[in-house]
Amino acid sequence: MASLQDQLLKAGLVNKKKAKQAERNKQKVAKQKRQGEDVVDEAKTSAEASRLAKLEKDKKLNEKIKAQAHNKALHAQIIQLIKSNGIDRQGGDVDYNFTDGSKIKRIQVNSLMQHQLSRGILAIAKIDTQYFVLPAIVADKIRERDEQSIVYQAELAPAEATEEDDPYADYQIPDDLMW
Repeated sequence: MASLQDQLLKAGLVNKKKAKQAERNKQKVAKQKRQGEDVVDEAKTSAEASRLAKLEKDKKLNEKIKAQAHNKALHAQIIQLIKSNGIDRQGGDVDYNFTDGSKIKRIQVNSLMQHQLSRGILAIAKIDTQYFVLPAIVADKIRERDEQSIVYQAELAPAEATEEDDPYADYQIPDDLMW
């Protein structure tokens, strides 16, 4: 029975030059094994390198997927905080202007909300294109998760001057003063 190499030559699938080259490589490997030299198998080396590259690529892809899932969970938390703690603006009769990025926006609020917004007690948050008014405490929780969700929050105003700081406290104001 002829060898596989002979059969391939006979079928014309391999030429004599390639057959001799394969035979030489086979003898070279056998000789190195007999002499105790380490035989470097290029196929195994390249397979291992490609396996390591695939593992690294898969690891990066998994990290990216985890980051996307984390961002999605944060966004869901923000939406839930805004919708559950948002203050109803129905019946607002006062326009309140604020900046969203470089644009000036306007929402309808009542006079109490306007006062609280300007003092920093309330804040304005944004989901997509909708604006919501919510307490400053909730706005701080949202800001920890995502800075861009809180569109406007005024600085907390200090408490008004107390009587001990008033330089005119010693003077009595007349009741019948006419201007």
